[in-house]
Amino acid sequence: MEQLTEIISHHAHNAHWYIFIAIILAGFNIPLSADVLILAAAILAATIVPENTWLLYGSVLIGCYLSAMCAYWLGRLLGSTLAKTKFFGKLISPERLSKIKGFYDKYGLWTLVIGRFIPFGVRNCIFMSSGVSKVHFGKFILMDAVACTLWSSVCFYLFFTLGQNFDTVWHYLKTFNLVVFAAFSVTVIGFIWYKSRKKTRSTKVSTN
Repeated sequence: MEQLTEIISHHAHNAHWYIFIAIILAGFNIPLSADVLILAAAILAATIVPENTWLLYGSVLIGCYLSAMCAYWLGRLLGSTLAKTKFFGKLISPERLSKIKGFYDKYGLWTLVIGRFIPFGVRNCIFMSSGVSKVHFGKFILMDAVACTLWSSVCFYLFFTLGQNFDTVWHYLKTFNLVVFAAFSVTVIGFIWYKSRKKTRSTKVSTN
């Protein structure tokens, strides 16, 4: 992931294509984080290539939408085969499929909206499970059009704003890190002192 981010930074003017392709690949469960890719796109738009802001946003929006379709059809066409493997067997287990179907029946669109905002592979699990459960594809893409637009737009805007105020944010982050480090150091020193004192007391008691 770090190497991909470095390549994107070095080729900023064509970054929208790299990001688009990487997000599509993520739909096939290749370990590429869509969240990190959106972050990279937004930061590039805010700092290095502001003239490509709409291209970068479009690559994120369309890429994420098509990526979900890839995951859906991966589950629908190969779900039974993939379920026999160790990795996918956990991802699309019968229990998980039953839960997701229950969420669809109960919450409908909100299943995808909420799922879109949950990282670490959860959203791909929802997309694949939708395919395995044979959720109507037309219904799926209509619901996800709303969910994907909302999620990718919110994330891109937040990360873009972060990029525009990077110097200020970085200043506060450094201060925050300093405070955390100081608190951690005091805690460690206090813990060592406590253990040392406790050991000394135990030695004295055993001696007496």
